Amino acid sequence: MAGKFLELAFTPNVLAAQRKYFGRAQSIPPQAERDAFSDDEMQFIQSRDSFYMATASETGWPYMQHRGGKPGFLQVVSPMQLAFADFKDNRQMLSTGNLTANDRVCLFLMDYPQRTRLKILGRAKVVDARESPELVARFTEPESRNIVERIFLIEVISYDWNCPKYITPRYTVAEVEEAVAPLRARIAELEAKLQTKK
Repeated sequence: MAGKFLELAFTPNVLAAQRKYFGRAQSIPPQAERDAFSDDEMQFIQSRDSFYMATASETGWPYMQHRGGKPGFLQVVSPMQLAFADFKDNRQMLSTGNLTANDRVCLFLMDYPQRTRLKILGRAKVVDARESPELVARFTEPESRNIVERIFLIEVISYDWNCPKYITPRYTVAEVEEAVAPLRARIAELEAKLQTKK
């Protein structure tokens, strides 16, 4: 767990719960204001084709939303900044509306086959695509620019790698196809040999 994540997550109530259930609480030394990504985090983020994003409304209720796209659609702008394009959707505007009152976000990125997860804390800004065509051009592919409504810019505060416990491996259609392709080729080869022996 990166230092700032530890400091932010382990509130007095969390530390009290640790003392109640385990007899002691973690000691948290003073931390830097933000934790920068290393190459490991940046490569992991750029290889993801989806993530979950949590915001909180002005009434205090959390809201979680799934985002997906081609690997790399969540772009690492720098070791302390992320960006992604927000496309036309169901017009509820929950995440966008929540961020006007509270700019805090939590991103949850999963690699199910490798049983790896990364949590990111940050502060998000939503930019209207109509007002910033230069950002649209920077953060989207040409074929999708006409459906971009907003750009999310996230200033990273910290992150945390979780342990692989209890992560059920899951695979995309593309990953399954890649795994079975050699088997299909071998089956076709054997079937062809059988046909020649008839």
